[in-house]
Amino acid sequence: MELAKFKPAVPKYSLMAMAGLLWTTVGLGLCRLGYKWVSLLPGARAISFGMAGVFLALIAYRFSFSGIAAKNIERLCRLPDKGCLFAFQAWRSYLIIGLMIGLGLVLRHSQIPKTYLAIVYFAVGGALILASFHYYACLWRTMVLKETCGPD
Repeated sequence: MELAKFKPAVPKYSLMAMAGLLWTTVGLGLCRLGYKWVSLLPGARAISFGMAGVFLALIAYRFSFSGIAAKNIERLCRLPDKGCLFAFQAWRSYLIIGLMIGLGLVLRHSQIPKTYLAIVYFAVGGALILASFHYYACLWRTMVLKETCGPD
């Protein structure tokens, strides 16, 4: 019996879209939680906490998340025309995702005030959203402009 016929194969551009959508969805969820927590603060303090999160999001995007997205796009472009449904992230990334979920649960149930956690959630969520645009740009270049697949 050949197991390959049971492999859920999809076009690699679907994998790229799935990766972008996952990064956007998780980023929006984190930012939503951060907003919920920071909205408990009075006006000026809420704005300063929000701005700190945005500033850290830009730093995290520039020095970490954009590079991770570029490497993942490069890996996706090397795949054959069809890849396993779960290949939209590298296997090692699934471990990192699990660790981040665990860390998020620990932080949320810790004694750290949620208003301070909001800064971290804005930072990670914002960086994920910004980095997700690398996937959409690659999809645009390959599907609409008919350029070769690859990171920015």
